[in-house]
Amino acid sequence: MKVTRFDEARPYDAANHRGSVSLRLQGFEPDGPANQWVGLSHYLPGGSAGPDSSTVEKIYVVVSGEIAVIVDGRETVLRRYDSCTIAPGETREVVNRSNDTSTMLVIIPYIPAAA
Repeated sequence: MKVTRFDEARPYDAANHRGSVSLRLQGFEPDGPANQWVGLSHYLPGGSAGPDSSTVEKIYVVVSGEIAVIVDGRETVLRRYDSCTIAPGETREVVNRSNDTSTMLVIIPYIPAAA
């Protein structure tokens, strides 16, 4: 079993994110998970990510607050414990339109290495 204590989670810079702080809970360690990694992102009011897309699917779970997820131009507001899957190639944007900090769990498989 691989345990990461929350107070030991390391921050990371997430590309194309603004007004957010991200912590890596699991992944990218030699003894960590083999298939995916898990992050926890805190979005300040007005914080956002994207628009962009990925070659792998992503799962988002809102832990607190609310997050607007815009996929291919269609907006859906996710609230506490709501979740969604973003398919590979879908263009997505994430925006915290509220006045409270919102927190989202992100689960992403590792991107396969180029052959």
